[in-house]
Amino acid sequence: MARPTRSAAREGKTKAAAELVAVSAPTAPTHVAIARRAYEIWQAKGGGHGHHDEDWYQAERELRLGRQ
Repeated sequence: MARPTRSAAREGKTKAAAELVAVSAPTAPTHVAIARRAYEIWQAKGGGHGHHDEDWYQAERELRLGRQ
């Protein structure tokens, strides 16, 4: 049985590392998803004016952490 070459072994490690990163790295929420969640937050607070930035940042944080 032939031994794998160093480049083949290195390539296998690189692929495994890339797959691990792809699985474990959270995806950033989309602009549309953040806007929808910010609107929900705004509605829940009674739809008042002047706090849209806070609602946006709260929505972004919640979506990044995977909770709503």
